Amino acid sequence: MILDEIVAQKHRDVTIRATQTPQSVLEAKATNRSVTRSLWHALDLDGVGIIAEIKRRSPTGGTFAHNIDPAQWAIDYATAGASAVSILTDEPYFGGTHDDLKKARAAMGIPTIQKDFVVTDYQLYEAAVVGADAVLLIAGITPGHELRHRIDLTHSLQMEALVEVHTDEEVDQALVAGAKIIGINNRNLRAFTTDLAVTEELCKLVPDEILVVSESGVHSPHDVQRMVNAGVDGILVGESIMTATDPIAQIKSLIAAGE
Repeated sequence: MILDEIVAQKHRDVTIRATQTPQSVLEAKATNRSVTRSLWHALDLDGVGIIAEIKRRSPTGGTFAHNIDPAQWAIDYATAGASAVSILTDEPYFGGTHDDLKKARAAMGIPTIQKDFVVTDYQLYEAAVVGADAVLLIAGITPGHELRHRIDLTHSLQMEALVEVHTDEEVDQALVAGAKIIGINNRNLRAFTTDLAVTEELCKLVPDEILVVSESGVHSPHDVQRMVNAGVDGILVGESIMTATDPIAQIKSLIAAGE
């Protein structure tokens, strides 16, 4: 399965990076990071916030854009009214890098989310060093005790955790682990099928004090309205923005539908 392949590759890549730059070096650098921007406050709005994603390619969608400038895309996203920017930093499967995140964050003033497949603590220190304001933690690839530890470590590094779930069991796992922002992925990462009904069902299981972000499968204002009716606080949108003829107009239309 593609998810198992990605996770195995991630372990190999991180092992190589850790031999080149020991975790102790990252820990020292992480203490000197700049002030972070709060994803929670960016999404705690009357309307639904749009998290716009910079994604060069995907295993199922192919290449979305060649030779993009992540700084300019981030500026355009912020100018269009996005509440936050998500940046894919996985290189083998999504074509992203930590440098993409650094450039995007330096170019504008809204929160940046590092979206990757976190399988070790080492990656959280990397995220802090490159300037992520929040990180994606996927419940489906993180045992319960490790998820709580990684949420706590993320907070200690002055970042927030967007904890991704896809099943009711993973919602319970995220809540027990102390998640404050839950991302409901409408895409099954093992089958790569997408269904907005996943958010509509799982959102009912999340307490009101926890922020909910719907991820994947939102392409139109109608889709946004479905997610608004489900009770979400934010929507993460990638492919429909990256492939739009006018990405700024696309973002604006999605924001208007969520107001």
